[in-house]
Amino acid sequence: MPDSRIPVDVFNPGQVFACLGLLEAASILFEDAQGGFDWSEAARVQFLLRASGSEGPVSDILNFLTEAEVATLAPVGSANSTTKWKVPTRTFDEVDVFPFPDPASPATLPARLTDRSGRQIIIDHWGDATRRDNVKFWAGAGGYPGAALVRDALDLVRELPEHAASDPFSVSANQSSSLRLDWRRDYVPLDAGFSPNEHPEMVMQGYPLVEVLAAIGLTHARPKRIGKLEYRYSVIGITGEEDLLTPVLLRAALGCSALPFITRVFCMRLNWPGQENQARCITSVTEESGQC
Repeated sequence: MPDSRIPVDVFNPGQVFACLGLLEAASILFEDAQGGFDWSEAARVQFLLRASGSEGPVSDILNFLTEAEVATLAPVGSANSTTKWKVPTRTFDEVDVFPFPDPASPATLPARLTDRSGRQIIIDHWGDATRRDNVKFWAGAGGYPGAALVRDALDLVRELPEHAASDPFSVSANQSSSLRLDWRRDYVPLDAGFSPNEHPEMVMQGYPLVEVLAAIGLTHARPKRIGKLEYRYSVIGITGEEDLLTPVLLRAALGCSALPFITRVFCMRLNWPGQENQARCITSVTEESGQC
């Protein structure tokens, strides 16, 4: 099976979540997906991904994303719709397995990504608030839905630079709004000393591939919530390409489950960029010793 090896900053939670997103996408689109974090060179941490894709799994996943169209899914009889944001809403065929109760607003309807061949990936972590923390950092001005944020991010990467498959997390674009999963774009006005929103000539640089892949990565795994403004996550280290791990182990590690592997544990702290109890953004990440 072909392998992909890409650089990753493990101090950037969005990039770690995005590595899980690559693994989740490979599990859906291909077969026998495995992955792992290699920090044998301290200054050059890499994520390895193996799957049965034709060109290499990362390249194949990026091809899927550049083609993907976004729609939302709603349960039968729901009044929720995202059509006002130009995202079509489809009725979920099997209402008994809709991933969570019909939400109070269309903002957190599941997003379905579909390419030209009909392959699909669903993003729904942001509506999963009844069983576990949904790691929803965006607030959505005017009810702007997560699916529209994903659509906007994908529209920024319809044409990718040549280096995208070898370094996808470095792909940047002018991005006016985001899911707030990559902290390189975000800021707290009180800390920055001013608000770029008040200067129309300033446009924030975002990382749309990280945002979309991170959202996919939170499908089956979440960082461990300590409080509204603090989470912990961990990653498993591998010693060689023969030690790549199945998705279930990397998911468990992200949530800080105790595992018999070498792990690194990180604490991420957030703050309110605007009104308290609305949007949150990541402000700092520190590495901790020992288990979560």
